[in-house]
Amino acid sequence: MERPRLEVADVFRAHGAAWRKANAGHVSLGQLKAMSAIETCRTAALGGHVERCEDCAHERIAYNSCLMGTFSNGELVYWRRRFFCELQRSFSP
Repeated sequence: MERPRLEVADVFRAHGAAWRKANAGHVSLGQLKAMSAIETCRTAALGGHVERCEDCAHERIAYNSCLMGTFSNGELVYWRRRFFCELQRSFSP
């Protein structure tokens, strides 16, 4: 399956700090922790390793996950919906 060209983590990395500053005092600790985990997931901040193809010796860096994927699908869908509903409300006039 092809990765999407833009992911939530990309948006958070580009605009998360400004959004947190603009919404200071209106964002829960849980939301801040979730944003931080998403921003650092699969980046050098969490470390990584080199994967090598045994056939052609092609190498690529694979960064470690934030392990948010350990939620069951139902839990993850629930928390994503809840987080993004709150996020959307914060952007509404």
